[in-house]
Amino acid sequence: MTLGEIAEVVGGTVDGDSSVVVTGSAYVDSRNQVPEGLFVAVVGERVDGHDFVEGAHAVLGSRATGVPSVLVPDPVTALGRLARHVVDRLDATVIALTGSQGKTGTKDYLAQVLAAAGPTVATAANNNNELGVPLTLLRADARTTYLVVEMGARGIGHISYLCDIAPPSIAAVLNVGTAHVGEFGSREAIAVAKGEILEALPADGVAVVNADDDLTAVMGDRTAARVLTFGVGGDVSWRGLELDDLGRPTFELGYAGEWLPVHLAQTGAHQVANATASAALALAAGLPLTAIAEALGHAASASRWRMEVQERADGLLVVNDAYNANPASMAAAIDALVAIGGRRARRTVAVLGEMKELGPAAHDAHVGVGAFAAAAGVDLVLVVGEAAAGIAEGARASADWAGEAIVTAGRDEALAWLRKNAVAEDVVLVKASRGAALEYIAEGLAEGGTSTP
Repeated sequence: MTLGEIAEVVGGTVDGDSSVVVTGSAYVDSRNQVPEGLFVAVVGERVDGHDFVEGAHAVLGSRATGVPSVLVPDPVTALGRLARHVVDRLDATVIALTGSQGKTGTKDYLAQVLAAAGPTVATAANNNNELGVPLTLLRADARTTYLVVEMGARGIGHISYLCDIAPPSIAAVLNVGTAHVGEFGSREAIAVAKGEILEALPADGVAVVNADDDLTAVMGDRTAARVLTFGVGGDVSWRGLELDDLGRPTFELGYAGEWLPVHLAQTGAHQVANATASAALALAAGLPLTAIAEALGHAASASRWRMEVQERADGLLVVNDAYNANPASMAAAIDALVAIGGRRARRTVAVLGEMKELGPAAHDAHVGVGAFAAAAGVDLVLVVGEAAAGIAEGARASADWAGEAIVTAGRDEALAWLRKNAVAEDVVLVKASRGAALEYIAEGLAEGGTSTP
């Protein structure tokens, strides 16, 4: 599109040559310029994108910078309008998904399953907000068959807004947990926000919901679309789950009486629910179960710091799951740690940091994670930072636990302790919310190691 055409779509004015043509995608990080792309100059709390336009082909911003630009009062809102315009011109199936946990894992599985059937564009990492969703859409072109859009919410109405930008014909609510409960106030309020994704569906669409989650299983009432469930009690289900010595699941995937074997390359029993949810979404898109099962077996990890297993030269295993955390995902990662340790007869070390955005329930949630680790049989719990000290408190309060809990002041102290005390026979899990940046510990400990096949 020319800048003149873009300006007409978003209700802006052109500063410079209106005939400049944008053929690349839109982007917001000036360090990763897109040739002939559209740089969106966002004014943030600490950084003003207009100060970083040097080298850009064209700009969508709110003030002139000397680079050919489309000027609007709010570049983020304008970006959404542009994305919706582009989506309306494409003949692509839009598949949207949300949930308190498992969004990115499910999205990564689904994107790889669909890619085997046709050109697919999917959310990168977890860029699932009012910037990430339109940026995802603007990577699509006339060849795109499937658009897989992860959607997050910080409040009521957020997902509804994202669905206005990317109207789905297939949508899923994976679960309603306690992640972000500090912002919403309750699981019920989270359910209201997540369910907006189903309300956006047309009557001939498909709503995919988790049959095993109490607040999602009843969401079929919020849409006129056909409902397809997944889970142990769902239309799309699994059976015969087994884990290998790296905690990677093998199971049978089932739908409509047909059962097919799947072996996943990612660690953790919780990956089975993610894979099954992606299978339900792919079935809704018209793919056969045989193709889905085969593609899941070949799916690689597509997002960093999510159950990445590295083996150090001396044999020590590091499970880097440092991207994010909430009580449910902590429990899933701990289960995976214990499974690997049990299969390999190794000591298990859980390096756990703060879970953020839990509101008034934060301390109790951390105590609960510690109690869970103790009940699961983790040998040693290493807590990073006083904000997460409740984890040690919960572990120590478990009367039958024979393990040890240690609280460190921060990442440097935790890494120093591990370098001195972790041995080749250990399996070490590293997990916390994104703000804790515990990948620093995982990568420092695994230094010199190589990723497992």
